Amino acid sequence: MERFLLRSAALATAFTAVSCAATSNDPGASKPIESETSVILQDPVGLWGSKEQGQPWLELAEDGKLTGSDGCNRLTGSWNASEDLQFDALASTKMFCEGVDDWLSRAATAKLEDGNTMLVLDADGKELGTLAFGGKGS
Repeated sequence: MERFLLRSAALATAFTAVSCAATSNDPGASKPIESETSVILQDPVGLWGSKEQGQPWLELAEDGKLTGSDGCNRLTGSWNASEDLQFDALASTKMFCEGVDDWLSRAATAKLEDGNTMLVLDADGKELGTLAFGGKGS
């Protein structure tokens, strides 16, 4: 009799676990709270890169404007987001700085990866480089 009760309890527990798992996809089921990372993925506004001397960076403003530097030349333009980030009317000064790679001045689009890395691409979709998220309101 004791074995019967233990088996019944085990079956009841298993049935409850299976039925809960089956209903977890219901629209009314609770959803996980968005993490800081997923918020950054949805809202790219802020500093990307580092404003240290000679380092590339972009700062995306809420109004769709961007400013930045390729480490030597100043960058200005606008941005918008759909699936990826699009950089429009990107303009750059044309100073020569020895030893500085001007890859960021060729940016056309970008993808946000893991919420804290911006993968920058040229107009042909070729990978140019990455910028780490530096924070909001810098």
